[in-house]
Formats: sequence, structure tokens, C-alpha cells
Amino acid sequence: MKVFPALASAALLLNGASAYAPSKVPQAKRPAFDPKRTAVNGMAAASLASALVVGPMADAIDLTVDAPSFGSSNLVAERVTREGLYKEYDVDVGDQVFDDARSTYKSAKETKGKKGKYTALIAVLVVGSFIIPMAQYFWYVRDDDSSDKFFSKAAEPEPEPEPKKKGWFN
Repeated sequence: MKVFPALASAALLLNGASAYAPSKVPQAKRPAFDPKRTAVNGMAAASLASALVVGPMADAIDLTVDAPSFGSSNLVAERVTREGLYKEYDVDVGDQVFDDARSTYKSAKETKGKKGKYTALIAVLVVGSFIIPMAQYFWYVRDDDSSDKFFSKAAEPEPEPEPKKKGWFN
């Protein structure tokens, strides 16, 4: 019984030793240097490099052209002194351009007058999104009788159990 593990380990060691033996290296079928391919790759690399270098420079030129120049005659903001909780503060107040506080809502009377139109629009959209696809599905399957065939099948009988085998492992 002790011979088998020794033979198995010796076989594995001898088999692994063949991995270190030199083997024949396959020769290349095409030349390692292809001038056409090298030229195309070089042109692609040059165009990519020029696009990466020139692109940010062109964007920087556009930014410098659009930048406003604040000379001595340009008024940036009005300086106002406001009183705070602990001391007075100087605040630059400019024109308010981002926040428009005017009310742009429609009146309640105008909203009530158009309520029926929007209710009808919502009803049409609901019918269009739910009822029409269902009707289309039933139109496609109206001649299909596969479900009738499936539900009208007789129940399949239970298969007979296999007889018990007589042997060592039962």
C-alpha cells in the first residue's frame, strides 16, 4: 500500500521536470518590421498629439477674448454700508440678474376656464397608453388557439415507479 503514493509522487516529479527542457521555438512567419504599418501608426500618433496640444491652446485663446476688461470707467457694483448684529458691513450691490421675483402664474379664473380641456387631454393620453396596447394584443392573438389546446389536454398519467434493484449499494 505504501508503494502507490511513492510511485505517484515520482511520476509527478519526473513529469514536471520535462517543463524545464528546451523546446523548439516556432519561427516568425512575417517580418518583425513592416514599413507601411509603422508609417500609418506614426501618422496616427502625430495627429493625436497635435490635437491634444493645440486643442487646449485654442480654448484658452477664446477665453481670453471673452474676458471683460475692467478699466477705470467701468462700474462693477455699488458699495452700500449695512448694519449687522455686531457691526456695520460694506456690501457690493449689483444688478440682480438671476432671480426674477415677478409672479408669472395665471389667474385662478383663467385656470378654471381651461380645466376641462386638460382633463380631456389626460383622459385621451390614459386611453392611448393603456387601452390601445391591450386592444392591439388581442387583435394579434384573436386567431391563436394554443391556449385552448393547452387547457383542454387530458391530465398525463403518473409514471410507474421503477422497481427496486437488488444489489450491493441499495
